[in-house]
Amino acid sequence: MLKFHKRLTVVSRHNLHPPPFLYTTATSYAPSSSSHHLLHSVVEKCSSMSQLKAIHGQIILRGLTHEIITLSKLISFCAVDPFGDLQYAHYLFGKIPQRNRYMYNILIRASLNDQQSEKALSLYGQMVNSGIFPNEFTFPFILKACAVQKAYLEGVLVHALALKLGFSEAYVFVQNGLINLYVCCGKIECARKVFDGIEFRNLVSWNSVIGGYAKMGSWNEAFCLFHEMRDAGFEPNGHTLVSFLSLCSRIYDVNLGRFVHWYIEINRVDIDVYVQNALLDMYAKCGQLLKAGAVFTRMVDKNVVSWTSMVSAYAKHGFVELAENVFDQMPLKNVVSWNSMISCYLQNGQCKKSLELFCQMCNTGVLPDETTIVSVLSACGQLGDLVTGKKLHAYCHDNEVKSTVTLCNSLVDMYAKCGSTELAFDVFLNMPEKNIVSWNIMISSLALHGFGYKAIKLFQEMETSGIQPDAITFTGLLSACCHCGLIDIGRYFFNKMSHVYRIHHDIEHYACMIDILGRGGCLEEALSLVGKMEIRPDIVIWGALLGACRIHKNVLFAKLVLKQILELEPYTGGLYVLMSNIFCEARQWDDTKKMWKLMKDYGVQKHEAVSSIEISGRISEFMVDGKKHEASDLVYNALNQLMDHLKSKHYEFNVALFAHYC
Repeated sequence: MLKFHKRLTVVSRHNLHPPPFLYTTATSYAPSSSSHHLLHSVVEKCSSMSQLKAIHGQIILRGLTHEIITLSKLISFCAVDPFGDLQYAHYLFGKIPQRNRYMYNILIRASLNDQQSEKALSLYGQMVNSGIFPNEFTFPFILKACAVQKAYLEGVLVHALALKLGFSEAYVFVQNGLINLYVCCGKIECARKVFDGIEFRNLVSWNSVIGGYAKMGSWNEAFCLFHEMRDAGFEPNGHTLVSFLSLCSRIYDVNLGRFVHWYIEINRVDIDVYVQNALLDMYAKCGQLLKAGAVFTRMVDKNVVSWTSMVSAYAKHGFVELAENVFDQMPLKNVVSWNSMISCYLQNGQCKKSLELFCQMCNTGVLPDETTIVSVLSACGQLGDLVTGKKLHAYCHDNEVKSTVTLCNSLVDMYAKCGSTELAFDVFLNMPEKNIVSWNIMISSLALHGFGYKAIKLFQEMETSGIQPDAITFTGLLSACCHCGLIDIGRYFFNKMSHVYRIHHDIEHYACMIDILGRGGCLEEALSLVGKMEIRPDIVIWGALLGACRIHKNVLFAKLVLKQILELEPYTGGLYVLMSNIFCEARQWDDTKKMWKLMKDYGVQKHEAVSSIEISGRISEFMVDGKKHEASDLVYNALNQLMDHLKSKHYEFNVALFAHYC
């Protein structure tokens, strides 16, 4: 009885006054039709889960669990009310032996609204298997669940049942649901058949099929339907315009986009923020940044999508400062906004800024998603920041981030570029799913670190698993042969890619093969291959040959190659330095002076290289004669001491040597 009184206290505290029969003891109570109505009324006035649970307890206590209508109302409150609890609704549903169509419909709708489309499909299956047929209220929601899951076969079965029961032709909202299903599944022909069979179409019908054609990139069909829609007396609304603008963004047709914009301006269409965002996105993706900026400036009510679209537009075209300015002014940032700016820094080679912004994002409490992690892992790989990369990997593990193939590929690539081939291979082996990119990254990683035979063995495993190699695969294989001096195997793979897999030789494959032959001393064969190339050799090809000439001290070949290089790129400083080194090693001092004179005459300068080192999780960069690092004074002091020490040792050695011979 104590629990009973506590429940009543909760009910009264929320201004819900239970009817008198709830105060009656269990032994003296006998249900009546009037009490059923009172109980039903109490459930309808319920305003919190605590009240509902108190009433549910009384229903059980009074033996009213057979009152299906009342229980249906309980489930309805739990499932769709803002103060409800969907999990409790499912609990109630599981305890009811006699379920009805209303309960199923409510739970299917609530599951879909809670983004549990799989659960909605499961409930529909239970409903049909129990012999309860769906009605006009069931089909729109279950068709939407099929669309979300892209469950085409299940959708066809639902369509068949709707036809059998006569709902697919009598109710336009069921037909609209069918159109949306087929559009989401990429079956635009099926969607069009349903659309053509609708006797009384509404604006949703037109928008659904027009949006479907826009999604497929079929602008001609979309515009034909647009004209038909207007002839039928329907004026386009925001959904129609967004579909067209999205189509223009997808096919990068700015002229078509301008036509839609003109239509809006001429007809003075009242557009909301969604249409304005679509207009902004269209101009941005078509490269019309001034137009995009003008639309953005004119927007009165900007939301986070508006700001993010502008940041992405500037970022995509390399305007880092403009992107920074817009990003800093954003009143509200979501994970997509942060991702856009992190990606902007990454694409423009500012990897350190990417990591700094990522730390700032984490400090603001915004949780990273897969896109964030993939971008930051790429930055870690380019910087060689293994510590941050490992922390991200640990974050994914601790927070049970789904191991998608894209995320795993990024981890493998990061570990490989940071020199941890073993860790890269461990991630690769434990991947739940591998695609061609996964194999290519691992093969290239092994090749880069000199594990040529392991790369070849992995390629054989790839062939055995049924994965078809592509051009990138053979670039990795040829690179492995180059690093390990495997001339014959390199020839084999170079021929196999064209004769067996019918993959066309690109400039990268020729460069690798020429490098293999050149390093192996087969300079004449390498030069012959250059002559047989189907595409014009570029600076990389001639550079590979020039490097081989230096290895084998072949000055004659080097001069022939230099002539070709000077015709292509006469202002590349690295090649002049390489050629002068060849002459210097051959003790041809006059030719060496000529190379430096040419550099001076052309105004060519050698680019300064940057070295980076990781100490205690921090990346430090150094350049020749660089003074920017905060510890540069200490570094140069240590270097001077080391030089003095070496000079003193050299002096002592010379004195000892002189004394020995004297």
